[in-house]
Amino acid sequence: MTGVVAGASDTEATLRTPVCEKFGIEFPIFAFSHCRDVVAAVSRAGGLGVLGALAFTPEELEIELKWIDDHVEGKPYGVDLVMPANYIGKGGKQPSEEELRAMIPQEYWDFLEGIMAEYDVPPLPEDLGQDRAKAAGLGVDDQAGRSVDIALSHDGVKLLVNALGPPPEDVVKKAHDHGVLVGALIGNKHHAQKQIDIGVDILVAQGGEAGGHTGDVATMVLVPEIVDAVGDQVPVLAAGGIGCGRQMAAALALGAQGVWTGSIWLTVAEADTQPEPLENLLAADSRGTVRSRTMTGKPARQLRTAWTDAWEREGAPKTLPMPLQGILWNAMARRVSRAHVKELSGFPVGQIVGRMNKVRPTQEVILDLVEECITTTERLSTMLDESASG
Repeated sequence: MTGVVAGASDTEATLRTPVCEKFGIEFPIFAFSHCRDVVAAVSRAGGLGVLGALAFTPEELEIELKWIDDHVEGKPYGVDLVMPANYIGKGGKQPSEEELRAMIPQEYWDFLEGIMAEYDVPPLPEDLGQDRAKAAGLGVDDQAGRSVDIALSHDGVKLLVNALGPPPEDVVKKAHDHGVLVGALIGNKHHAQKQIDIGVDILVAQGGEAGGHTGDVATMVLVPEIVDAVGDQVPVLAAGGIGCGRQMAAALALGAQGVWTGSIWLTVAEADTQPEPLENLLAADSRGTVRSRTMTGKPARQLRTAWTDAWEREGAPKTLPMPLQGILWNAMARRVSRAHVKELSGFPVGQIVGRMNKVRPTQEVILDLVEECITTTERLSTMLDESASG
């Protein structure tokens, strides 16, 4: 297979595709994580770590990126911002968080309190105050403005990604002016050309198996569709259900130049995943997720928990639009995290969670992906040679 090169020993095994040259990385493995330690560890190991910036204010993002700069050993990394194409307030001044909270009908707060009472989750202490909500579709102006500027001010940032629809054209131009490439996640082949037309440099074909915001077309179907449609214009990465080297080899066979991974980094040793969701992740099988609007208001694959189940009950209210549903979920999650309630401790995660059954160092995960991918392609080559000679 083009781009796969085996060295004299397993530790010398390497795997390079054209996208590796584009970013100056050793392996075509892109790793999304909200944890800076994971991002730095992936880049040090030869992949490209990508920091999910949704949870950070611009000031907090500067701190995170400065830390990565100091711990990435000069290797490149990326930043993923959430700039949805549609959200409350789009096209004008976005309402304040207080105004958005006021848009949530009382029946939804009552519904939340009913779930909290069912699992004995106490309210937050009054002296703790009310933290800034962290929700997709909230603070979009900052994400597309100050956060972009901060990301582009760091020399190590070589990729800027938007996960929800086409990134704003002015953001694409600004990134290019700084010599930074722009990527976008898509779940439908019809969105591919639109992304390219505004200047996106790399596309992530994300199948419905993936964690977080995702479409409903399977990776095995979606990747070759997008490669056939636009693969001659931009590199395509495969995402969704990729957690081992055999799946990585399959992605390359489908025409992708590399893989975009996310879920598998939630259970590495460097991750900051809290104990209760970590326990749930390690125990889940591949059917332990659900594609639901209960976290952000848009379809997002996540662990099935008592929270997602409650919204499926007869008489439950319909989920709210982004970012209102995210504000509601955030209010629940803060209380659940503080009270350590396992039944309600969820996380965006893909169906690959069924393979995530132990905590391992990031470097070990990277090397296993590469070595198994190479072994798989060599086995296939041998199989084909034997078939031809027979």
